Amino acid sequence: MSGSAGVPFLDLAAVHLDLRDDLDVAWKEVLGHGRFIGGPEVAAFEAEFAAHCEVGHGIGVGNGTDALELIMAGLGIGQGDEVIVPTNTFVATVEAVRAVGARPRFVDVRPDTLLVDPAAVAAAITPRTAAIMAVHLFGQMADVDALGRLARSHGVALVEDAAQAHGARYMGRRPGGWGAAAAFSFYPGKNLGALGDGGAVVSDDAQLIERIRLLADHGRSATDRYAHEVSGRNSRLDTLQAAALRVKLKRLDRMNEERVALVERYRRNLPSWAVPVAEDPAAEPVYHLAVVQVPDRLTVTAALDAAGIGWGLHYPVPCHRQPAFAEFADGPLPVAEAAAERILSLPLSPTMAPEQVDLVCEVLHGVPIE
Repeated sequence: MSGSAGVPFLDLAAVHLDLRDDLDVAWKEVLGHGRFIGGPEVAAFEAEFAAHCEVGHGIGVGNGTDALELIMAGLGIGQGDEVIVPTNTFVATVEAVRAVGARPRFVDVRPDTLLVDPAAVAAAITPRTAAIMAVHLFGQMADVDALGRLARSHGVALVEDAAQAHGARYMGRRPGGWGAAAAFSFYPGKNLGALGDGGAVVSDDAQLIERIRLLADHGRSATDRYAHEVSGRNSRLDTLQAAALRVKLKRLDRMNEERVALVERYRRNLPSWAVPVAEDPAAEPVYHLAVVQVPDRLTVTAALDAAGIGWGLHYPVPCHRQPAFAEFADGPLPVAEAAAERILSLPLSPTMAPEQVDLVCEVLHGVPIE
């Protein structure tokens, strides 16, 4: 990853500048009551975020990886089970599967959206399959309609990894209500980012949420804090992060609209050889990332570096080719492997000026690509 002061890849300082007064108020309120773990802001944010996702229930947890792991643990997925995972995802998706003792079954992605291919999922289902992981990448939801039908027909769980899809929709519906649950990350660079780590699970399944709440708080009984019903863990969204997220949640839809407008500007002005990831006609993306596929990526990134323009790679090594997960690779996954050589993430931030998009495109037009 690279970049300098010209056009930053993501300008978090600018994002928070407009929020500073409200964040200061939230900080002072938490300091005033002193309930830094389990304060009133946590329950308020859980309810507000679940409502934003248009589902019935939510729980804040320590981070997005924990959210995925806790969903699977809450569903009873573990040793001997398989979870189908697209290879084009951040490694946290796979780490969560391994953390509960299950085996990741890697599948390829669609060449246009680079999201999990339902046909590949259908071919990968075995008697050991316990769940299908629908990873909503780059701010666009996967085809949860097709994936949900597959999950129901085979009696397995559909789990949504929505770490990059805060506010996105598919067929008019947001993550969380398509399957068992959706996991979110509030890593600072996300569309809804905390001022540190944080995560959440949302679902219409009240019993699953309560199971996750139990597991995330040391297995502590809801009625007797000194009784621990199961062996759990510590994964809590702290009060300060919840307070900050409440401030930012109020602006999320507007900031997502800014992201969409900037990506549309990219689409109009990019050179023909820089091909943006396609939009599924049923999807309403919120563009966590502005991803294009380019030839000769080294030449392109060198030009961006020379112009002081930030860039990223999401992701240059498919998970089945990562040393940590090589034992689970069943063979080549050609679409993801080819895309990994060509993908490039361009600068994108809700406070980015349209003229900055134009500058990025101008630099790209000057790259000597045949």
